[in-house]
Amino acid sequence: MTGVENGVRMTSPETSSTSSLATTSVHVSALDGLVNVNSLFTIAVFVGLSLATPGQHSLEQRSSCDASADVAKKLLVFEVVSFSFFLFSSLVAQGLKLALNLLNSKDVNEIFRAHINIKVLRWGMMASAVGSVMGCLFLMLSMVNVIQIRLGLLSCGSKSAAQAVATLVTLVSSALLIYISTAIYAFWH
Repeated sequence: MTGVENGVRMTSPETSSTSSLATTSVHVSALDGLVNVNSLFTIAVFVGLSLATPGQHSLEQRSSCDASADVAKKLLVFEVVSFSFFLFSSLVAQGLKLALNLLNSKDVNEIFRAHINIKVLRWGMMASAVGSVMGCLFLMLSMVNVIQIRLGLLSCGSKSAAQAVATLVTLVSSALLIYISTAIYAFWH
C-alpha cells in the first residue's frame, strides 16, 4: 500500500519487494549483456591470432613496409593480454550472476530475488567493466599491429595503414569514453 504522509511518499513492503525484484533483474540483464559482448570480442581476438603469420608481405608493394617478426610478436602478446582481460571480465560477471541467481534463492521460481550486498555487486560490476575496457584497449593495440602487417608499417608512410589506424583509434576511444562515463555514472548513482 502506498500513501503520502507529510509530503513524503511511503511504500509498503510489497512495493519495495517488487522494486528490488526489478532492480535485481536489471543487474542480471546487464551482466548477461557484458558476457555476450565479451564473447564477441573474444572471437575477434582469435581472428587476430589467425592473421599473425610470419614472413607475410603487406599490400603496400614495398618491401620496406613489410612488418618484422617483432610486430607479429607484439600482435600475439596484445591478443593474449586482451583475451585475459575479457576472460577476467566474463568470469567476474558470471560469478555475480551466479550469486544473484542462486545464493539466497530458495525456490527455482525466485531466481531474481537473491539478497546480495549492494557494495559487492557494484564493485564486482565495476571490476568486470574495467576488465572489458582493458580488453578493448589491448584488442585495439593488436588491431593496429594487424593493420601494419596487412597494409604496411606506419613508419614507412603507408597512407592506407594510417587512415585505418586513425579511424580505429578515434572510434574505439570515443566508444570507450562513453562506456566509461556511463559505467562511472551508474556506479555512483
